[in-house]
Amino acid sequence: MDDDEITRYAFRAARGDEAAAERFVSGTQRQLHRLLTYLSSPAVAEDLMQETYLRAFGSLPGYEGRSPARMWLLAIAKRVAADHLRSVKRRPLNSLAEDWVAEAERQGAHTPDHGRLVVLRRLVNELEPERREAFVLTQVIGLSYADAAEVCDCAVGTIRSRVFRAREDLTAAMRSNERHASNG
Repeated sequence: MDDDEITRYAFRAARGDEAAAERFVSGTQRQLHRLLTYLSSPAVAEDLMQETYLRAFGSLPGYEGRSPARMWLLAIAKRVAADHLRSVKRRPLNSLAEDWVAEAERQGAHTPDHGRLVVLRRLVNELEPERREAFVLTQVIGLSYADAAEVCDCAVGTIRSRVFRAREDLTAAMRSNERHASNG
């Protein structure tokens, strides 16, 4: 579903059209889930999706369409994830297993290819937050640099720089990880 169609559904949903609201959700939920999985963790992504849609539908009557509705929704999701991460830092963790990636690493339940993906996922999560957001939005979600800049409320050049640096960080971390694995 393209941005124009999603935006039309958003405007119709704001006027109370339930079918349009369902189409708005179905047209955005896959990207929203991927973004929230990377900005937080797979364990809480579903809950954060629900919170994002609650905030979005509450704000939908005030949505003016200055940017495509998908970008508007992803910007809300970014704030929801940030709020979640701030609240997690304020309270102690109940479990040592933060998410499935860490658990899979501990259990050794992965094939070599999957293991590399687990490591990459961990390394993406360890990126500086602004670099991780830019990398996930452009390289995982597939947004253009301009769209990612809109979601992050910064210049396109800033997004390009963050993605470039994220790639450098990931490459160096993967090399370091492989050296440690071959020495250990």
